[in-house]
Amino acid sequence: MKWFSAVALKQFLLLTLVPLAVLADDTGSVSVTTPLGDIEGVISHEVEVFKGIPYATAPVGDLRWRPPQPVKAWSDTTRLDATEFGADCPQPAFGGHEPVRPQSGDCLFLNIWRPAGTKPGDNLPVMVWIHGGAFVFGSGADSLFAGVSFAKQQVMLVTINYRLGRFGHFAFPALTTEDPESPTGSYAYMDQIQALQWIQSYISRFGGDPKNVTVFGESAGGVSVHSLLTIPSAKGLFHKAIIQSGGGRDGVLTGRPLSEDGTDRHYPVSAETIGINFAIKHNISGTGPKALAALRALSAEQVLDSGSEFDDTRQQPIYSGPILDGQFVVTTAESAYQESRQSKVPLLIGSNTAEVPVGFVNAESKTALWQQFGDFSVMAQQAYDVKSEAPLAEVLSYVNTDKVWAEPARYTARALAAAGVPVFVYRFGYIPESLRERFPYGASHASEIAYVFNTLQERRGVDTVSNKDRYVADMMHRYWIQFAKTGNPNSTDTPQWTTFNKKAEQMLIINKTGQAASMSDPTKTRIDVIEKAVEAKQL
Repeated sequence: MKWFSAVALKQFLLLTLVPLAVLADDTGSVSVTTPLGDIEGVISHEVEVFKGIPYATAPVGDLRWRPPQPVKAWSDTTRLDATEFGADCPQPAFGGHEPVRPQSGDCLFLNIWRPAGTKPGDNLPVMVWIHGGAFVFGSGADSLFAGVSFAKQQVMLVTINYRLGRFGHFAFPALTTEDPESPTGSYAYMDQIQALQWIQSYISRFGGDPKNVTVFGESAGGVSVHSLLTIPSAKGLFHKAIIQSGGGRDGVLTGRPLSEDGTDRHYPVSAETIGINFAIKHNISGTGPKALAALRALSAEQVLDSGSEFDDTRQQPIYSGPILDGQFVVTTAESAYQESRQSKVPLLIGSNTAEVPVGFVNAESKTALWQQFGDFSVMAQQAYDVKSEAPLAEVLSYVNTDKVWAEPARYTARALAAAGVPVFVYRFGYIPESLRERFPYGASHASEIAYVFNTLQERRGVDTVSNKDRYVADMMHRYWIQFAKTGNPNSTDTPQWTTFNKKAEQMLIINKTGQAASMSDPTKTRIDVIEKAVEAKQL
């Protein structure tokens, strides 16, 4: 199995995510006083929005590939204009889709939505969204992630930017030795933690409760939540966690060794070696301070390198993804869960029914696919295609979904339930009637986001919003809000969601037509064979 097909996932996401946009219909201004200075936002749709608030000093120049530095206060006589979103972090165009928003290395911004009239002392629950995008694209300013509906339900929503691609994950020998007391490697995670620290320091000024913070994210954002659950310096910065299609097992965006080549079956090339490969591509020789200075002197466009992850000339990887450095990221999530070393907070976790068609497990025939299961090949065929009638495309879709998302979600749920925290598991399968021919096998990767945020009008490829769409969005949105408020998604207005535990591994199933009910996993046979093959290291 190829450990990660970044290009395939990125291009698939472009079909399911929407263009970036900003909110309209601004109707007034609002100001909040903080120790950093006053911040002026806008009132829109009975919601107050503060956009483009810097939570760290711009990581440019000599601060490139360094931990984020706390933001400095602005003048007492000048208000920070938070009426427009800040720049997105540098990212390439994919699939012919050029980025439509300004980009800059100065991109560490967060955005806040709150009910109109909120004041300090209201102690609203705070939800912090970490966007996906394979760690190489995305933005907290995406209109799909607008927090208007959350704010109208008395929840404060915060979205953040974090460094992407080589800006967010990079290692080089001179970086490791430059400042032994400072962490290196996954600057994206350092940014996320810096944003959470900013929230702890200042969100009460906006009327939010720093003691009731829920982090949630999808895809790479979900992987980020796994990491935040297991990175020691993130402990105590949040109190509940939601992971949407974020995996949980080693192997997909889960931590490349910093300096030891060949020590990890998923990542045989270390992050430092990849950094050296990137330097060589840009005619930078050596691995010492002079080489590092030359790397920092590269333009943002050169570092971005059009999103290239391989040096085609030398056939060498030049982008690492998340890094296991041993100082900051001390373990993968899977290893932490095995040893119960994660933060013990209530968890809501799940995946979609047909995440991606290919990309992680690939085969040109069903026979070749079953062979990848090794000793469990017969068991796999019986689980996925007992009558030998299913099309290869259907089987591949389910194997990819189960391998990368569904089984790891169950693994994570079991680990946290065993640690004694409340765990709620879901499986999202709703497909709008107009899209059922396009997605015949189930709900695709990222398709649940618009329902969670209740931003159906921002979906790509869907012209109308049906009554059933609204019903599913209202249900999903209520579950997420109630979980953020109380640690339990249940309310009198939604179908009962049974807690996941060892005695009854129940999950909430949202089926293709939008009906929801708690039950045992209907794909348990499939998930079981994935678990056996993965734990035997045969898949």
